Amino acid sequence: MDLTAAAPILLVLIAVALLFDFLNGLHDAANSIATIVSTRVLSPHYAVAWAAFFNFIAFLFFGLHVAQTVGSGIISTAVVDDRVIFGALMGAISWNVITWIAGIPSSSSHALIGGLVGAGVAKAGTSAVVWSGLAKTGAAIFLSPAFGFFLALLLVLSVSWLFVKVTPVRVDGTFRSLQFVSASLYSLGHGGNDAQKTMGIIAVLLFSHGMMGDKFEVPFWVVITCQAAMGLGTLFGGWRIVHTMGSKITRLTPQQGFCAETGGAITLFLATYLGVPVSTTHTITGAIVGVGAARRVSAVRWGVARQIVVAWVVTMPMAALIAAAVYWLTGLAS
Repeated sequence: MDLTAAAPILLVLIAVALLFDFLNGLHDAANSIATIVSTRVLSPHYAVAWAAFFNFIAFLFFGLHVAQTVGSGIISTAVVDDRVIFGALMGAISWNVITWIAGIPSSSSHALIGGLVGAGVAKAGTSAVVWSGLAKTGAAIFLSPAFGFFLALLLVLSVSWLFVKVTPVRVDGTFRSLQFVSASLYSLGHGGNDAQKTMGIIAVLLFSHGMMGDKFEVPFWVVITCQAAMGLGTLFGGWRIVHTMGSKITRLTPQQGFCAETGGAITLFLATYLGVPVSTTHTITGAIVGVGAARRVSAVRWGVARQIVVAWVVTMPMAALIAAAVYWLTGLAS
């Protein structure tokens, strides 16, 4: 595929999509490293480097089912054009920046989905929406944190029972080492699910420009570029959100951090295999709440958790509204 002959607007939109991918890595860095930082197993700078590496190599372990869903399973490929993609990306980027400044762990994934729907509906009405794909993604808003919650809760109860006769010092040392494994797995899941969303956007953009023929697919150079952009974003971190995720919801021990990361990673692996674009933010938040609730219900700061849930609920409609407004404004300017 020769991009040298591509229209300048296509190159600009690919650059904007990669900017979103970079911001996704920056915004969601907390998802991968909040627990390992809050338990003081790794310093923040080493933790982001660790997470960025596993973000990048995720393409070696997963198929491209999520990219297929985002590229062709949220809105019809027939309605996709430059204005729709630009509106979707600006809706997602704007909402990401707003929530990043506020330190709110909202979902980059659902911001992008909301942006696609908002711009698509602004162009062609509700007929633009692929309702089966949107319903699957919408259900994941509730299912991924719930699954993460119960897996983490089950893991922390099982681990507590298995290590009941082991001294606290030995337990702490064991799980400090194991957190390197669980953080790696979660970062793989994050890179595998989240980077594919931008791959889907770039692929459908290329498809709309007639650069793929009649077959929708994700070129390998798109895969590598998106993984690299996300890894680079992760390197820059998102310290406000790390603080919220790692300490404001509940205080974590290395054992609890391991269980939260492992429960979250299993959830992401399953969702990526099924091609469901889930929120890594929702997933790890549910898992962190799960390990906190296992200790005692009062250990969870439910006021903070409630604020996060409100951000989850408003993310898709807010990104959709911004995307629709951008689509309309670009029409006036053209």
